[in-house]
Amino acid sequence: MVSKEVVRIEDRQDRWRYVCPRGHRSWEPTNHHFWCQKCAAHDDVDGVFEELSDRKTGALLARDRVRLVTQVGPYDRDLDGEGPA
Repeated sequence: MVSKEVVRIEDRQDRWRYVCPRGHRSWEPTNHHFWCQKCAAHDDVDGVFEELSDRKTGALLARDRVRLVTQVGPYDRDLDGEGPA
C-alpha cells in the first residue's frame, strides 16, 4: 500500500503548506477532488482541481495520494481504504 500525505483540513499550518495549483488556501475537498473559492470567483478559471500543491516540497499531490483528516477523523473513508464509518 502506498503511503499517503496526511493533510489536516482544519490545521492552520497545513492550510499554509497545501494550496490549490494557483497558490490559494481557500480550497475545500469535494466529491473526491478539490474546489477553490478564490479560483471559482474568476470567470476564466475553473474552481475544480485534482491536485494540491505542497509549498514545502513543490510536489503536486493527486487526491488519491492525500489522506484528509478532520478533528473527528478521516474526511473520505472510501478513498483512505477504511470503509464506511
